[in-house]
Amino acid sequence: MMKNFIRTFAGFLLAILLILGLFLLAFPKAGDRFRTEKKVSALSAKHVSYAALGDSLTEGVGDATGQGGFVPLFAKEIENSTGGSVSSQNFGKAGDTSTQIYNRMMKSKKITDGLKKANIITITIGGNDVLKVIRDNVTKLSSMTEKDFVKPEELYQARVKKLLDKIRENNPQAQIYVLGIYNPFYLNFPDLTVMQNVIDSWNTATAGVVSQEKNTYFIPINNLLYKGSGDKQAVEADSSTSAVANNLLYTEDHFHPNNIGYQIMADAVFASYKEVNQK
Repeated sequence: MMKNFIRTFAGFLLAILLILGLFLLAFPKAGDRFRTEKKVSALSAKHVSYAALGDSLTEGVGDATGQGGFVPLFAKEIENSTGGSVSSQNFGKAGDTSTQIYNRMMKSKKITDGLKKANIITITIGGNDVLKVIRDNVTKLSSMTEKDFVKPEELYQARVKKLLDKIRENNPQAQIYVLGIYNPFYLNFPDLTVMQNVIDSWNTATAGVVSQEKNTYFIPINNLLYKGSGDKQAVEADSSTSAVANNLLYTEDHFHPNNIGYQIMADAVFASYKEVNQK
């Protein structure tokens, strides 16, 4: 009995340590649509100004082309659909929490000017905030539960609202699309439900804030990315192990999206854009 308990505890502790290791690799130190607004009319301008704000998902970590992940892909889809042109500015920085994104925005005139002039704004936020909770509780990883994420989630919601409100002070008209976060560990740790539940809860929190903002839309991406795609879901990463690989993630860190993953993200944002702007 005691031997089985020790084995179970050791297995759980190992899983948590592996997750922390992957998080630390993925995030260097320095993420259903909800809305209440009616659909707005289509953008009529032949030229669209687009500003992207956020963390590594905006910067495009994992994009083999080095062009900025989903940002240029989304811009291109707008151009193809409207026949006009899109000028985009990428203000993404890997490792940024919601606090760091806000502070960077407030300190940079280039960012504030870019957001002020934009017709369209996308934001990726939240993944590093979840990571920070884990880092802050590193001494008790094996005993962490969903309750450990509740208070940080409430504080995170307040920071997201503060960020959106500040953007709105300078730009009351732009369409803002806020992307959710996803669980990159699901395939390797499907029984570690605490992480999936935390991701779901934080996405719900973000969506709740977004639903209170005018002309602002939440884009869920977890269900699009966390299991991989098509016939290649749960492909074996190494024939000598039982580990599996998500075919939508960057093979160097198994956390950030790869080019296919970023295309899926761009498609999701563009689908919302089309719905919002349909005549």
